[in-house]
Amino acid sequence: MAAPNIINSTTVIGKRSYANLTTTMSNVITNGATSGNLIKVSELSISNNLGTNQQTNVQVGRGSSLFNVAGNVTVPSFSVLTVVSRDSAFYMEEGDYLQANASAGAGGVHLLVSYEVTS
Repeated sequence: MAAPNIINSTTVIGKRSYANLTTTMSNVITNGATSGNLIKVSELSISNNLGTNQQTNVQVGRGSSLFNVAGNVTVPSFSVLTVVSRDSAFYMEEGDYLQANASAGAGGVHLLVSYEVTS
């Protein structure tokens, strides 16, 4: 796994990803194993548009290992939970992936991720 030297990077592209969370853990962002990119996740929030509290999980995977960013966190009904802010940004190297799920599969729980792809 190689990651570009941030000082010598040639491009930094700002991106945003959206996902309707279901009960199945699903990939939201994937940094390919040979992409040559480094991804900086700078903001991640979960909105719950349902009338009941929802349990959510956000994980970063590296190979077959999973690491909790937010494990079994409650998002109150009709509210937004900020999981990652610029103060707690993190990097995803080649081969890493970000995935999430929610306790309800009704499509009322949404994830928003702002990130930068550096190459």
